[in-house]
Amino acid sequence: MSHLTVYNDTDPKHVLLDSGDVTVIQQQLQLAGVKFAQWQANAPVAADSSAEQILHAYADEIARLKAKEGYITVDVISLNPTHPDKQQLRQKFLAEHTHSEDEVRFFVRGQGLFCLHIDDKVYQVLCQQNDLISVPANTPHWFDMGSAPDFTAIRLFNNPDGWVAHFTGNHIAAAFPLLA
Repeated sequence: MSHLTVYNDTDPKHVLLDSGDVTVIQQQLQLAGVKFAQWQANAPVAADSSAEQILHAYADEIARLKAKEGYITVDVISLNPTHPDKQQLRQKFLAEHTHSEDEVRFFVRGQGLFCLHIDDKVYQVLCQQNDLISVPANTPHWFDMGSAPDFTAIRLFNNPDGWVAHFTGNHIAAAFPLLA
């Protein structure tokens, strides 16, 4: 179940908002300038589906988003608990960073925690299967996939180089809750 928790950025023990209601999640994120939606596959998708099968299953939604937002590159990322670099990847994504373009992720299976540092708040968005999140360009954020990552996501980019992070050097991520 998708979930949103909002904190003051200086007080990770005090929750300002906590909701699993998709309408509330969409409204709160929209107020912060973040897009959040839910998609359904046009074809069955299984845990062992190939990247090509996944992209085909969501082809209509991907084409619509590419046309509307100008995304030029699309790929699929998939991690499981046996991935040899899971700890290194987790640490890399846990450092607060920005991108010069929107960071768009659609979760095909599993889950991940996007933490967005906007103004004086931290928005923790637990994204799960069928969730699409678009973090606006230059928004400080970090991502937690947990200690045993198990997810597949479609990624859309304006940059043909794909994922390019600009690390802020802020250690705020260490103060807030993470996935187990």
